[in-house]
Amino acid sequence: MSTNSFGHLFRVTTWGESHGPALGATVDGCPPGVRVDASDIQHWLDLRKPGQNKYTTQRREADEVEILSGVYEGLSTGTPIQLMIRNTDQRSKDYGDIAEKFRPGHADITYWQKYGIRDPRGGGRSSARETAARVAAGGIARSALAQLVPGLTITGYMVQMGPHAIERARFDWDQIAANPFWTPDAQAATQWADYLDALRKAGDSVGAVIEVTARNAPAGLGAPIYGKLDTDLAAAMMSINAVKGVEIGDGMAAASLTGSANADEIMMGNDGPLYTSNHAGGILGGISTGQDIVVRFAVKPTSSILTPRKTITKSGEQTEIITKGRHDPCVGIRAVPVGEAMMACVLLDHIMLHRGQVGGEIGQNRGKIGNPD
Repeated sequence: MSTNSFGHLFRVTTWGESHGPALGATVDGCPPGVRVDASDIQHWLDLRKPGQNKYTTQRREADEVEILSGVYEGLSTGTPIQLMIRNTDQRSKDYGDIAEKFRPGHADITYWQKYGIRDPRGGGRSSARETAARVAAGGIARSALAQLVPGLTITGYMVQMGPHAIERARFDWDQIAANPFWTPDAQAATQWADYLDALRKAGDSVGAVIEVTARNAPAGLGAPIYGKLDTDLAAAMMSINAVKGVEIGDGMAAASLTGSANADEIMMGNDGPLYTSNHAGGILGGISTGQDIVVRFAVKPTSSILTPRKTITKSGEQTEIITKGRHDPCVGIRAVPVGEAMMACVLLDHIMLHRGQVGGEIGQNRGKIGNPD
């Protein structure tokens, strides 16, 4: 069973554990001739890496990517691209106490129930450390997208921390990179700093909601019925460690709308169809409309906390556990670049699928609406 791979034509397999010597990704199906540079991939990894401020885990990892295959003279060859990131700051002794205990809220107990063996050092494959490999693969996808769809931008940001949501009226794209929480609301960033600092000092954690938007995405990506773009986006985001819910567009809120309020009305513009709103999140019938593609996912609180919790041992004895080590008080912060990477991988995959089914043209050029030039 290959359960460590995702994608159809652009396929990514991640490997490695949190406290092993290295982790990485095998990227298969990247088109040939794509400019691939380690420094470009490193840019995205640097956004995700730990230890950058007091609001993330203090584990210090350079997360330096090595390209082992699939690239010659700076260009992809069309063969598998092997990416490796060495682990350099493991402290496995921090996990000695949990070798015989299961951490509540963590995958320890389910890995044990399924396999009868587990790596207790940092959670092994269930650790969020695995997402570094996804971000590296996403860097490859972004490079390909830059050549195939110039102007396409993918931006992730936090819209809620715990019970505290942003004010949409204060949404500012320029603020996203200006604060440690990747939020477009500067006022919310200030409030969240105090809130998270208090939780961090108390040895507790909190969840978050991340939104990822793809702007200038072409129309026509995705296919009915089981090849829907939103199906693959939802699966990609749901596969991220600690994610417990995914929404496209208005998501669950659409259930409270009437049909007249929910339907995005269509007008004819100079360059094609225009919409009065985007409740659908840029996807109708599983196919992109050309509007912004909007995905949200909810990340649960970090399960590794200093607050004592009741649990059991492998032999079934009742006990308590305090998880020592270096952990994110809000793992949602570093999930932002992970969500961006997954969006990039899925969009590139669907561009390649689209070309394979209907040819090279994407969007308005094929299903031309209006009078021909």
